[in-house]
Amino acid sequence: MKKILAIVLAAASLTACDIERLPYGSMASEQIKEDPSGSLSALMNGVYAQLKSWQDHMHRMGEYAGDNVMIRGNSTDHFTPFITYNRTPDNNRLQTYWDYGYKAIAQASNIINMIEEGQGAEIDNLLGECYFMRGMMYFYFGRTFGRPYHQAPEKNLGVPIVNGTPDDVLGDMYLPDRATVKETYEQAINDLKKAETMCTINKGPAYGSKEAAQALLSRIYLYMSGTFENPNAEYAQLAVDYANKVINSGEYALLNRNDFMVYNTFVPENNSESIFVIKRVASEFSGYDHYYGFSGMYANVGGMGWGEMFASAKYIDLLNETGRNDWRPDSYKIVDARAAFIEPTYRADHQLVFRFIKRDSETVENYAQFNAVKNGATVTCTDAEGASHTLTPVSEEEEIYTIEYQGATYEGVLDYFINLNRVYPQFYITKCSREGEDSHLHSPVISRLGEIYLNRAEAYAKLGQYSNALADLNTIRERSIVGGGYASLDASNAGDLIDKERQLELAYQAERSYDVFRNGKPLDRSFPGPHNQAEIVEASDYRVTYYIPQNAINAYPGTLTQNPTDNSGVILN
Repeated sequence: MKKILAIVLAAASLTACDIERLPYGSMASEQIKEDPSGSLSALMNGVYAQLKSWQDHMHRMGEYAGDNVMIRGNSTDHFTPFITYNRTPDNNRLQTYWDYGYKAIAQASNIINMIEEGQGAEIDNLLGECYFMRGMMYFYFGRTFGRPYHQAPEKNLGVPIVNGTPDDVLGDMYLPDRATVKETYEQAINDLKKAETMCTINKGPAYGSKEAAQALLSRIYLYMSGTFENPNAEYAQLAVDYANKVINSGEYALLNRNDFMVYNTFVPENNSESIFVIKRVASEFSGYDHYYGFSGMYANVGGMGWGEMFASAKYIDLLNETGRNDWRPDSYKIVDARAAFIEPTYRADHQLVFRFIKRDSETVENYAQFNAVKNGATVTCTDAEGASHTLTPVSEEEEIYTIEYQGATYEGVLDYFINLNRVYPQFYITKCSREGEDSHLHSPVISRLGEIYLNRAEAYAKLGQYSNALADLNTIRERSIVGGGYASLDASNAGDLIDKERQLELAYQAERSYDVFRNGKPLDRSFPGPHNQAEIVEASDYRVTYYIPQNAINAYPGTLTQNPTDNSGVILN
């Protein structure tokens, strides 16, 4: 008997589970067909339950491979290859992401195959949710394991299209190899369009809906819209069209600036921006889960969390670009609202320091915090060797200065001493914590209204409609930075400004690395941290895609082709 793909075998029975993770159960197909209305809700919640194990790894793969975070040091955890780009197919986090994603696909497909449409609005809506879930999974798998869409989508491989549990899971079964990237995206689009027509009841952001399907369609077509240098007008227009549907639906509203600065504390159903989220509740956690979830890596909150992953200097520089954000408790001033999700861990004595980033070698940068004294307009600091330096003001109001140190000039700020983890100041990230309580509870965001405006802005720019693009871009930017809107947008700056705003707005939502590579841009991580600071990952690099998990290949009944293991195997056109 051939071994079957682990994810298909695991999904061979339909499980019932409440969205807040009540105990699992199972149902016979006869029972489901006899009472579809009474069975479908429980079965559909079983599909949603798969997301709770899938989302942690989804987040780490999208965010850790970007430039918004830095880790304090090396780790034996299997998320380390995501950060270091030392890709390996023998990765249990990669395997879990694959397994639970395909469980969701199989379970949703089994329901679709079992229940006839047209039995009423409620049943059709639940079937629409199944199509939504399946389409979402194929899109996420397509962008994870397939090349960016502008790189030969008809030639490059996506993932296997396996829509349901095979009838004979114990016999001589054969499953097809990976579909192309184009075919994988087509499957996602067809499923989401089906969801769009069948979902007529919006039950809130924890459930698939017509608008949730439209939001993902807007993103998918944006992914297909080419680069700023070589855009695809057809797909860019479709990205605009679907963004319009969401924005004009009247179902969602942008939060005002003050509410946005604490939006992470809102439960999804009380957040007017939330379109689709993976709902988590406190009862799902044993306590230590607060440590081991991805939000626990970003901070220690309420005595929970490792606090070993910090906001990168690159991201903090973007936050400070229009004016210094001052996190000190006695002079707290947030210029960019998104800086409210960063919390430096100041030492209790509030020792004044001059902090800057210095170059330790040709390829390594690191933080320096020198004890400082301010005497009227004169500011001095003492370096690690005991030498005194008088600082030159850049902005006395914002307490920004320069220092001449070891033959170079560096710019930095007067601030309180931030506690170190190893050698790195702890700039905690709380955007993924404190949902309704002082913990790391967080319902991961799949889509929210802020993204939809940015999707439309980018699509407009790729269509050459720069005034429309600027209006959407500034809608988001001016919500965070009072009076900080961009003056103009054109072909010379659209790509950079839109990318910057997506990085600021969508940080810690698992979008960053995909956003960079889909537009053909290089990922530059030349900022402090133990990673290879000299490495720039090009969009053509074989490591842009993740490997298919080796265990999935070993168990697959048929051929399951692995991704290239070096640049020679990459197909770009």
